[in-house]
Amino acid sequence: MRISIIAAAVGATLVLGACSTNVVNHQQTNTEQAKAMATSTSNVLFNKSSLTYQAPQFDKLTMADYEPAFAAGIEQHNIEIASITDNPATPTFDNTIVAMEKSGALLTRVSKVFYNLSSVISNDDYQRIEAQMGPKLTAHDDNIYLDAKLFARIQSIYSDKASLNSIDQRLVEHYYQKFVRAGAKLSDADKATVREINGQLSSLATEFSQNLLKSFKQDTILVADKSQLRGLSDAEIATLASAAKEAGKDGYLITLVNTTRQPILGSLANRDLRKKIWQASAHRAMASNGPVLIKLAELRAQKAQLLGYPTWAAYVTADQMAKTPAAVYEILDDLAPKAVAKAQTEAQAVQQQIKADGKNFAVQPWDWAFYSEKVRKAKYDLDESTIKPYFELERVLNDGLFFAMQKLYGITFKAREDLPVYQEDVQAFEVFNEDGSSIGLFYFDPYAREGKGGGAWMDEFVTQSDLLGQKPVVYNVLNIPKPAAGQPTLLTFDEVTTLFHEFGHAAHGLFSQVKYPTLAGTSTARDFVEFPSQFNEDWDIDPEVIAHYAKHYQTGEAIPNDLLEKLLAAHHFNQGFDTTEYLASALLDMEWHSIPAGTKITDVADFEQKALAKHGIDYAPVPPRYKSAYFSHAFAGGYSAGYYAYLWTEVFAADAFAYMAEHGGLNRDNGDKFRSRVLSMGNSQDLMQDYLDFRGSKPSTDALLKRRGLDE
Repeated sequence: MRISIIAAAVGATLVLGACSTNVVNHQQTNTEQAKAMATSTSNVLFNKSSLTYQAPQFDKLTMADYEPAFAAGIEQHNIEIASITDNPATPTFDNTIVAMEKSGALLTRVSKVFYNLSSVISNDDYQRIEAQMGPKLTAHDDNIYLDAKLFARIQSIYSDKASLNSIDQRLVEHYYQKFVRAGAKLSDADKATVREINGQLSSLATEFSQNLLKSFKQDTILVADKSQLRGLSDAEIATLASAAKEAGKDGYLITLVNTTRQPILGSLANRDLRKKIWQASAHRAMASNGPVLIKLAELRAQKAQLLGYPTWAAYVTADQMAKTPAAVYEILDDLAPKAVAKAQTEAQAVQQQIKADGKNFAVQPWDWAFYSEKVRKAKYDLDESTIKPYFELERVLNDGLFFAMQKLYGITFKAREDLPVYQEDVQAFEVFNEDGSSIGLFYFDPYAREGKGGGAWMDEFVTQSDLLGQKPVVYNVLNIPKPAAGQPTLLTFDEVTTLFHEFGHAAHGLFSQVKYPTLAGTSTARDFVEFPSQFNEDWDIDPEVIAHYAKHYQTGEAIPNDLLEKLLAAHHFNQGFDTTEYLASALLDMEWHSIPAGTKITDVADFEQKALAKHGIDYAPVPPRYKSAYFSHAFAGGYSAGYYAYLWTEVFAADAFAYMAEHGGLNRDNGDKFRSRVLSMGNSQDLMQDYLDFRGSKPSTDALLKRRGLDE
């Protein structure tokens, strides 16, 4: 599964957003001290970067910079917000809302750098500072959104919003709703309780995330006997040997990816080893994260009740496109029986393959990938090992993704080797329009490594804003196993699709043309933000695109037509499994966050089983894509009661792609229309209106069913 847009802790949206302030009176000495700190030349974070578009100066950054920069950033932001709150003039859009948009520059800068890097190069120091800063920044956030005097100014402007233009109204509405949803209308006693809960939630989310990072390091499988690795290629075995050597161990080290499903299971012939790997994956972090996630769910329910909502799911969905949990359950429960039925049909073929191999056991989760791959080979005469040589990373990136984006949007990419990067494998590019004007910067971080979060995502170091004169600086993260030295990086087709998916998010950030940073780029509802990314996926199978990049890494020969036809024909293979495991996780997320306040849960596994059974998706051979103890989306990644968004937005993505296919497919007319009416808009108007402006009508589920092969 593709994880997109880090929303952990405070790192996702910072202008005012998640970095707010304590609105108090300050002594002049504090003001002078903060100004003195912020003009220091020894700390690279204290001043705007002099690099292109304020790209971070990674080469000058040290761990010692973070804590003083956080302290100075909080103090500066306090002063800026206090000047707004204490302004004796009548509240206006400019002296309150615009002033808030301009505030917090230092705190935004340090937070974006810190939280982005802590997700890709985490170590003990990052984890220590993250644990320390989480509660402080949460309290800082609470102090502004729970301040009655500041809220009175917001409320005054909100009551007169009809006099503003549409985008200014949108921003005022955003602030007003954010204050109200934070608890601005609560009694002082309830505000105090919300503050206490927020502090606990921040600490628990950090603990969950750090426990999972430790699990990636600890929950590994060391194989001593090479013969147990039968089924893997020589290059794959060499990669495992290299991983063991780097860890100071003898043998072959298998590390887990973040999903329950482990790609290596599709090749390993040794059933005992497959079972060992799957069990390590499915039960990881339960001891450490089980109590944490229970407490998180209970506290979220308590907070929702204080804010006037029956459950956390009701609170979360109220400002999303879905609006209610009932709307989410309706679409999930509608698809669940179709997905399970499809998975059961697939299981029959898998079981027949097991029997054909002379085995006599019922298919288990650790068997599915291995035997379904055999079914796929037999059905389509397709072997993953014959496909991967045609998907070499650099060619896929340059001749596939960048080529498609040039055809669709007229953009080009120039390597910026002069810009520092935070890790040696990261690449930096400047992105240009067809007329040569610069759009922004794009960083690409492809490989898995110790200290890097699992999955794949996009985020921003600098958010586009006309108000602040900022161009976007964005990055994509993947977790592709790094090959042994001298070996090419050959991708599975799923990894190719992930690469295209994540750049859909990057395009959303890069193409933003919005005045206010709070409304810019990917700062949309979560059940809209996955739309551009899922839409971008399908360009990897566009005939013109795949013909341009699917070439043998040694000979340069194009993928043979018969092999390509088999690959495309197999595109819907195993969709029952894929859809079922996704829906199981989405329903788990909703059920954890549909508990009312006061609910006491003691057994995570029991809760999971009952939740899946309730929705008829407790199909043993197909476990949830994420079980609760390593479900970062739901418990540490900002997608609580929001994991459904991938399916919700896939309805939009499939419908939009079908619309483009009807109008010529990969061409500039389609791309320019999508760019101007969707990707450039950020959150500057109603999100459904974005889609209506592009498509002319609301999406239907017909294209989704076809996309997933569930109509067959």
